[in-house]
Amino acid sequence: MLDAFFRYEFLQNAFYTGLLIGLLAPMLGVFLVVRRLALIADALSHITLSGIAASLLLSKHVVFFQGLNPLYIGLVFSVGGSLLIEQLRNAYKYYKEIAIPIILSGGIGLGVVFISLADGFNNDLFNYLFGSVIAVSRSDLWTISIITVLVVTVIFLFYKELFFLSFDEEQALVSGINRKLINFIFIIMVALVIAASMRVVGILLVSSLMTLPVAAAMRLAKGFKQMFLYSILFGEIAVIAGLIFAFHLDLAPGGMIVMIAVLILLVVILFEKTFWKISRVFSKSQKTR
Repeated sequence: MLDAFFRYEFLQNAFYTGLLIGLLAPMLGVFLVVRRLALIADALSHITLSGIAASLLLSKHVVFFQGLNPLYIGLVFSVGGSLLIEQLRNAYKYYKEIAIPIILSGGIGLGVVFISLADGFNNDLFNYLFGSVIAVSRSDLWTISIITVLVVTVIFLFYKELFFLSFDEEQALVSGINRKLINFIFIIMVALVIAASMRVVGILLVSSLMTLPVAAAMRLAKGFKQMFLYSILFGEIAVIAGLIFAFHLDLAPGGMIVMIAVLILLVVILFEKTFWKISRVFSKSQKTR
């Protein structure tokens, strides 16, 4: 892949975009998992699918949308879905989790309607569902680069607030943190990252990249910052290895990235169990002496 990387621009686009996604998805995934909101990624990915399907449908009938990157309409739908989730979470104060399946169901239903109107699936939509190395364009790379700068800046500025809200929301309110504003900013960041990641990972698999590296990191990390670092490390390994295997085996990169992430999680769990067994045997032998 290294030789082809220097020859083909689409491989460079996919690789650089993958590196940025491997940074962003686990970074936000840490906060989602800690706050028990991992399913939000699934809900927003499905509403993003509706935006992509709507854009592809409009491109068949409206000249303006023929030259427009479907990613932009997907971003609009994703951000709109994130705002609806926050409104529903506020409306159902004692049943906040119901907001996620509402948006998830609505996203699936709306996407199926648009796909039906467009006379079924086509190759473009398939690439968005499961990712594609070839489909990543230079404009996609620039879009995810801008989103990366925005997300990293926001996390740097509001790290303490996000950390506080993740572990003790009531105490954060007492401390004077503007929960609504922070949640609003955070959910928009998640929506932007999900929409921007679908070219490489795929709409149906992007939520996995937000949760699997975090799940593996939680087994090893001894603190929140360590979990951050391990999550990003595992995310980058999954993306790089997944892209290499997908290129050589001619497979959808999203599936390979997720399978590598699953493999990392299994290896970490087995390593942890083996380590504890060895440590117990060693401690027992020390006591007998």
